[in-house]
Amino acid sequence: MLCDESKDTLQAYGVWGKKKFMGREYEGIFRNTYIIDEKGIIEKAYKKVDVKSHAQDILEDLQ
Repeated sequence: MLCDESKDTLQAYGVWGKKKFMGREYEGIFRNTYIIDEKGIIEKAYKKVDVKSHAQDILEDLQ
């Protein structure tokens, strides 16, 4: 989890933008997860995740 009130990090990762829900358009955070190594390099990106299987997917990839 990351707190980013200024949205600097959100914009750097490309996870802030226009979304649509029930015919309404608004700006918000995209539901993405990143595995980042000890050097700060993104090892894997999960975009448009399925909340039902997401935790299990991450656990499998980390093993």
